Amino acid sequence: MARPASGGGGAAARAEGARRRDALDLGCGFGRHALLLAESGFAVEAFDGSATGLDVVRDAAAARGLQLGFKHGNADALPYADGSFDFVLSWNVIYHGTLGDAGARLAEIWRVLKPGGLYQGTMLPTRNSNYGIGRRIAPDTFVVEGTGERDHPHFYCDAPVLVSLFSGFELLSLSQTQQQKPGSWHWNIVAERLPG
Repeated sequence: MARPASGGGGAAARAEGARRRDALDLGCGFGRHALLLAESGFAVEAFDGSATGLDVVRDAAAARGLQLGFKHGNADALPYADGSFDFVLSWNVIYHGTLGDAGARLAEIWRVLKPGGLYQGTMLPTRNSNYGIGRRIAPDTFVVEGTGERDHPHFYCDAPVLVSLFSGFELLSLSQTQQQKPGSWHWNIVAERLPG
């Protein structure tokens, strides 16, 4: 199965191999990961804050003959029951906000994952070349107005802060890779939800 862009690890393949079938693409955008997961046999919920993006995913899924669930909303309060998913993917999403926002979103991810379920996603390290650029709105959180990021705040963290954010999870894989351009470092995370 194809991995998320730029080396996200094999969490989806592990989930598939372990017969984990229910997946949430949190912040699905135009749906490339949701569609790949559905094509691999997962029952997929595509979730995003953009109704336009969800329309694109819906059309692409229909064109490919895929069945997906679609929900529009805010990642701070996911509209799913506790323990709904075996796998949650959130690629380049949950760091849009402050430390508190990232923590709240990870708590929601923990809540909707089944015990033993897998999370795969990204965060921004302080090593990223954009760290410290723009208007500081909270500790390690910056907004650069007029960029392609639609003026979203970006939270950056070092390894100790990242590990603390993932209390309630066992970190299975943690690495930093550059995405599309030099200096665009991202944490790549695979974590298993602990019982609790």
